[in-house]
Amino acid sequence: MTISSEHPFATPEGERNPVRRLRGRVGATVSLWTAGAGPQRVGLTVSSYLVADGDPARVLALVHPDADLLEGLDETGSAVLQLLEWRHRDLAEAFAGLFPAPGGPFRMAQWEQTDWGPRLVGAGAWAGVRLDRPGTGPRADAGGSARAVGRPVGWSVLVEGVIEHVVIGQEEAPLVHRRGRYQRPPR
Repeated sequence: MTISSEHPFATPEGERNPVRRLRGRVGATVSLWTAGAGPQRVGLTVSSYLVADGDPARVLALVHPDADLLEGLDETGSAVLQLLEWRHRDLAEAFAGLFPAPGGPFRMAQWEQTDWGPRLVGAGAWAGVRLDRPGTGPRADAGGSARAVGRPVGWSVLVEGVIEHVVIGQEEAPLVHRRGRYQRPPR
């Protein structure tokens, strides 16, 4: 048996989307967005996001239109954005749906309920976000269902919100996602 260093389901080189390849080279610290409480908790790892300083400070994220997180954001109108570290890579994979998590990914770590949703205990940096609800009623997303949070942008839904609370703690080794893989930061 031979183990290849390439992803077995990767799109062949000549068929890869050049825009996705460009985006993959940008790289970002992986964030985990969570919303809800109790059994209604949802979460998703997000690498396509932007934090904008200002008065008020804002955050924008691109989320897959079929993600359960969008329904949770619709219901609560808030989220916790936490930045993950290298030690959280299995948790990141579980929230992305790529790593087995018997009982769900929330069973893989300790959580504290905040005013914005569940927060990963020990996350070095996190923010409580109040989401924008564009217009005055539900909007149709790319899949045609009603949605009050976000609007279609390309293959994603753009979620925007105001940062209401920020905690910055000790950072050991940020979990960086670049070119489809997690990368260990240089020491």
